[in-house]
Amino acid sequence: MFSFGLLTAILDGWSYEEAVDFIAETGFQCMEVACWPAGKAERRYAGVSHIDAARVLTDEDYAAHVLRFASERGVSISSLAYYPNTMDPNPEKRELAVSHLKTLIRASAKLGVNLVTTFIGNDQHKTVEENIELFREIWPPIISLAEEQGVRVAIENCPMLFGPDQWPGGQNLMHSPAIFKRLFEIIPSPSFGLNFDPSHYVWQQMDYLKTLYDFKDRIFHVHFKDIKLYPEKLAECGIMAYPLDYMSPKLPGLGDVDWGAFVSALHDIRFSGCAVIEVEDKAFESCPADILRSVRLSKRYLDQFIL
Repeated sequence: MFSFGLLTAILDGWSYEEAVDFIAETGFQCMEVACWPAGKAERRYAGVSHIDAARVLTDEDYAAHVLRFASERGVSISSLAYYPNTMDPNPEKRELAVSHLKTLIRASAKLGVNLVTTFIGNDQHKTVEENIELFREIWPPIISLAEEQGVRVAIENCPMLFGPDQWPGGQNLMHSPAIFKRLFEIIPSPSFGLNFDPSHYVWQQMDYLKTLYDFKDRIFHVHFKDIKLYPEKLAECGIMAYPLDYMSPKLPGLGDVDWGAFVSALHDIRFSGCAVIEVEDKAFESCPADILRSVRLSKRYLDQFIL
């Protein structure tokens, strides 16, 4: 049986302790902890930091507090989360992303979490083939470090292609089964796998259940997020439009993912990791109370399949 939790990125502005208390009070078993470096967020839901990964490596008391505070409330840390573009066309941004990702790998090992969730990245102005060559250059040293530290790295399958700022190629190469296969052939390491989110398959018109079965040994972590496809908008603008022109991220149960079938497939493949709710629904952003309500609504809906 897998553990059920929450990605803390939605709790922007909360302290680590406040986030843990809320997660425990809401009845979750685990949490994927947002660990961006300090600074202004470049996009929605990014830039949040509930654990200072660099401090974990230098401050023994802080590291012990992080673990003790969660443990005393019956909550485990599923992963340290950071979703940058490690293949950004800007060399300085690329280096900063890779450097912080390596810090997270070391911090995850020190905390005994042993999992980092992230993106591969993508240079949106290069072809797929050119980005695969960039992957060959950038990623083998990252996974080698993860192997040395006993940490697994799980890549979310979000294309990071939503609007004009990410057009034309998106900012995350690892978004389809065809590309999964190519990248796993280049880095066949058991430390390299997926943080699988079925919602991204809805608007790409792919089979998320088949991927669970086909890549069951590579699925280290799971996101529960939904997407609503609007057929009338798609008919008007077509698939070449910006994806947000014809779809919207939604709370689980308010979109088009078949959650009963998805959770059933997780049991079929004997998934025993952590599956966490990721909230990215603009309909629940008007005030802090709506954000908390969105988390509770998501959990209430998914409990019918999990409890």
